[in-house]
Amino acid sequence: METLRETGTESTAHADTVQKTVADIARFLQENFGQRLAAFVAGIEDPKQVGKWCSGQNSPRIDSELRLRAAYQVFRMIALAENPHTARAWMIGMNPQLEDDSPVQAIAEDRHKDVMAAARSYIKGDL
Repeated sequence: METLRETGTESTAHADTVQKTVADIARFLQENFGQRLAAFVAGIEDPKQVGKWCSGQNSPRIDSELRLRAAYQVFRMIALAENPHTARAWMIGMNPQLEDDSPVQAIAEDRHKDVMAAARSYIKGDL
């Protein structure tokens, strides 16, 4: 059974994700991961594109936007349950629930549901 904290954390992260523009999300990920890692998550080769998204000069393709939003939502869930430092470490570290891939790697490979399940487990204290 989910606790109020888990449900509230997940709902808050979801609401935050849908209310943000893609430029806001790209900016957040660039600030927290750096431009190269944000580009990697988005599945693009040119990190400078992330800067263009941040400034609103252009927008990512839908597949890149989906990855950016997934990364943002999971990061926010962990940060709300713990703190931003832990969220960043969790996102870039190896995860046994993801076959030792990092959540960032798994999101780049479009394994969003696997990452969300791993985040929920982490928040519950299962892993």
